[in-house]
Amino acid sequence: MLDHMTFRVADIARAKAFYSAALEPLGYSLCFEGQYGSNILGFAYPDPTEPDGKKADVWFIDGPSPYGGPAATSGCHLAWRAATRAAVDAFYAAAMAAGGKDNGPPGLRPNYHPNYYGAFVLDPEGNNIEAVCHLPE
Repeated sequence: MLDHMTFRVADIARAKAFYSAALEPLGYSLCFEGQYGSNILGFAYPDPTEPDGKKADVWFIDGPSPYGGPAATSGCHLAWRAATRAAVDAFYAAAMAAGGKDNGPPGLRPNYHPNYYGAFVLDPEGNNIEAVCHLPE
């Protein structure tokens, strides 16, 4: 089971603006902005099982790691589960308005399974981000 993931970005301000807009329709909000050697952002969703009522599971760090590797994470596919198809539509609209690039508009993907309703957007770093709802209508 995954707990959280971290992505490196070339422009933390751009990542903050983009992901604040794109993730808001899915119930996420910026919960942390600070420094741990580099600028870092954390996004969380409401989770009543957590002590503070939210779970931060997506993190962004500005620039390259001091231990090597690329300056930014790119080419990844990251999908968030949406509670409704309307939330998928809202995610897509918000991500596109925030500067994302279309990589598959909202719609059914019956080749995945009959109720797979998703939308795909390329983020500013070139990652394929998705919102998906698995429920019928």
